[in-house]
Amino acid sequence: MSNSGPGKDKAQKKAYLKALPLLTLDDVKVVKRELRSGNILILRVTPLARESVEDVKKAVNELYEFSKSIGGDIARLGEERVVVVPNFVTIWREKTVSPKEKAPTAA
Repeated sequence: MSNSGPGKDKAQKKAYLKALPLLTLDDVKVVKRELRSGNILILRVTPLARESVEDVKKAVNELYEFSKSIGGDIARLGEERVVVVPNFVTIWREKTVSPKEKAPTAA
């Protein structure tokens, strides 16, 4: 059975989903390299937060700026994780309902 179905290009590079811990600010370089390679990253920020919450803020801000510069995206996954994706992936975000709007309900 062939892997090349409709819409598949044989030269298409495979992307990987990788889970990495952020241990130091230097790990941001690794994340950037992975994003440039087209990989999707789930980053655990707790190890760095134990050392310095300020460093976590710096790392996330730097990754935010970088992901925007390459057309990628970044989002928080709960308290401990952040996902960063390259430009060919879109992170779905549920629209938040303002207090004046009624929340959609199933009929």
